[in-house]
Amino acid sequence: MKKIIHKCFFIWNFDKEEKWLNEMAAKGFILNSVGFCRYEFDECIPGEYKICMELLENKFKDIENINYINFIEETGAEHISTYVRWAYFRKKTEGEDFRLFSDNASIVKHMTRIIHFTALICGLNLYTGCYNLFLYFYGGSWINLGGCINLLLGIFIAIGLLWFIGKRKKIKAESQIFE
Repeated sequence: MKKIIHKCFFIWNFDKEEKWLNEMAAKGFILNSVGFCRYEFDECIPGEYKICMELLENKFKDIENINYINFIEETGAEHISTYVRWAYFRKKTEGEDFRLFSDNASIVKHMTRIIHFTALICGLNLYTGCYNLFLYFYGGSWINLGGCINLLLGIFIAIGLLWFIGKRKKIKAESQIFE
């Protein structure tokens, strides 16, 4: 039986998304495909799989990413789906723990990729919103609702980004203590 759930996660809450996907697997629903706020599940034996996800460095079709996905699959994991630059993997839980990041340094590196990607989206939204406000105040044109939405979205993303940067800084500090 297929099950489709529509749910929204922010990019800086990828760990909550991964936790939720693993909770679904523990209930007997394994992720089959991903779309915009859309998750498709198939039935499975509860707890049979573990899900991990990662923001890839480049576009999905990039040769480096294809090689990386092939490498992960050689470890026994299965590439489920890719959405934008997010890759979703699953692996049967046969007594071993499935993780894509083995230490704090690799976690920090992944978080830095997320920060750069999110900062780009934030910057584009802030630029578009500010440009529309500039046109309204100095160009005499009507205020553009889309520009206001871009500005508010940019501010919201900036707040989430600042929180995420603080989270990365904390993990970085913890890893320096143990070195």
